Amino acid sequence: MAEYRKRLADRAIDSALATFGAVIIEGPRAVGKTTTALQHVASAVRLDSGPELANLAEVSPSLVLAGDVPRLVDEWQLAPSIWNAVRHAVDERGRPGQFIMTGSAAPTDDVTRHSGAGRFRRVIIRPMSLMESGDSTGTVDFVDLFADGPVAGLGGPTVADYARLIVRGGWPALVAQRGRSPGDYLGSYLDDVARVDIPALGSRVDPMRMKALIRSLARNSATEAPATRLAAEAEVDDGGVSPQSVRKYLDALARVYVLEEQPAWLPHLRSAVRQRVRPKWHLIDPSLAAAALAASETVLLGEPKTLGFLFESLSIRDLRIYADVVGGTVSHYRDEQGLEVDAVVELPDGRWSAFEIKLGGQASIDAAATNLKKLVARVTESRAAALARLVVLTAGATSYVRDDGVAVVALGHLAIR
Repeated sequence: MAEYRKRLADRAIDSALATFGAVIIEGPRAVGKTTTALQHVASAVRLDSGPELANLAEVSPSLVLAGDVPRLVDEWQLAPSIWNAVRHAVDERGRPGQFIMTGSAAPTDDVTRHSGAGRFRRVIIRPMSLMESGDSTGTVDFVDLFADGPVAGLGGPTVADYARLIVRGGWPALVAQRGRSPGDYLGSYLDDVARVDIPALGSRVDPMRMKALIRSLARNSATEAPATRLAAEAEVDDGGVSPQSVRKYLDALARVYVLEEQPAWLPHLRSAVRQRVRPKWHLIDPSLAAAALAASETVLLGEPKTLGFLFESLSIRDLRIYADVVGGTVSHYRDEQGLEVDAVVELPDGRWSAFEIKLGGQASIDAAATNLKKLVARVTESRAAALARLVVLTAGATSYVRDDGVAVVALGHLAIR
């Protein structure tokens, strides 16, 4: 058996088990949820190992839940009624750390309508960050970007390396087994999403149209494309996806954790400038976008614009993973005057740092720094006082602080200790 590669989510799971009766681990298929959960449990039952187990969980959940604790119930959404059985068991036992439940799909709201407040804690596992896959030098601590910590680093991935990392993604199987073809592996993954995973939720979708929409999302990664544009670009031989169907399909992709919207940041502004509130589109890992576009690392290096958008998605993936550790959120900013900032990470105590994401180049970094300072000038004084850092996140090989105080950080230097 391969040695377990630790995940940042391990910290959240340990903390949650000490406080809550049940921990819900969510995330896309093949991201390592079960492997991670098994590091924290004393016994396990896998509901996807046979239809009889899912049926037993529906008919007699107490039998499935019996076992040493913490007990893992893997792929619990295959027997949705077990949610309430776990809730009752947690109440009766009155102790934390009883169950871990994993799922590769979010069931409909009515399944979890009975509140899990005080009983359940949700932890999401995304594909590996560059820190977790061993591709970051780790010389810049994410936490230091919210304090007066050092920002310095040299070396790390090159632009060509980032193209390779985008195509490979953070999938444990591809990280551990370098001989696998990312294009073949992820092409099959997307085919299963459209033909198996989403229909298994009871969602009626046409696999060809779903795959066409995924390609449209891939072309519009890191943008705020409206549903009409996504529909227009989701072309198939008999007409494509209607705008009316796009939202239903997007919801289905979100339920299997393949799509994760980046919401708009809505601070109070000093002026009457109107903000735009559309989310940005990101597939859960930029490798899915590359696979949907049949883009190899060579293709990406020949298409700098596409590489730039997918590098932004790679950066957002890692920012989300690091922000999760400290309870932060990742959003973006855009207003009617055209000012756009790629990411705003806000911590629970109100501190925030703003990020512009660029492949590199001095002119591009200078323009990004100017953009960031414009944002600070537009927020209220109280918001400005809570600002921790302005950061240009790059695909370069140097991390440093400019004379104007803006930090320039290579994505491949980031980690969280």
